Amino acid sequence: MSILDEYISVTMIRDDLDHIPQFHLPQGYAIRWYQDGDEDLWLKVQRASEDYIEITHELFMEWHGNYLSILKDRMFFLLDPKMNTIGTATAWFIGEYRGKPYGRVGWVAIVPSEQDKGLSRPMMTVLCNRLRELGHERAYLTTSTARFPAIRLYWRFGFRPEYNQPIDRDVWRELEWRIQKGYRVPRQEPESYCRG
Repeated sequence: MSILDEYISVTMIRDDLDHIPQFHLPQGYAIRWYQDGDEDLWLKVQRASEDYIEITHELFMEWHGNYLSILKDRMFFLLDPKMNTIGTATAWFIGEYRGKPYGRVGWVAIVPSEQDKGLSRPMMTVLCNRLRELGHERAYLTTSTARFPAIRLYWRFGFRPEYNQPIDRDVWRELEWRIQKGYRVPRQEPESYCRG
């Protein structure tokens, strides 16, 4: 069994937010920042793209409920040319990680019908640029081995493995080999992204 068939949690770090790769959205697509009441849009996108975690209003509130007033600066939505909401991501934060303040790449998702259209890279550009604009000097994220397209995306954006558990070296040995060989997950598998 491949590690891609398992849900092994992994952490990735970017020690600085300099030289963020700059990708632009295709013509007609747009970004809109969170507005009061957008929880339902977030739930809709996350439920459509998530295969491993139950997405509930309670989960949204657990993560964001104490910070609703700052979501307008940190959470955004991707809109298609018809202004339908098809993606979301959050330029989040934590108090400290490894003894330093870190920004956090959080809850990146694109609905399945819009995946593989070159939209995830521009979303990551927006997210990383916003983290830097908000004063973060470094960033981290958590995801799982079952989300290999996300891991490959984050790798392209300069995020590298964090070794927290004894298993991490073996896991990352296989993941790095697959990234360097240009491995692509068969198309029928969903391209679900970071959770957290």
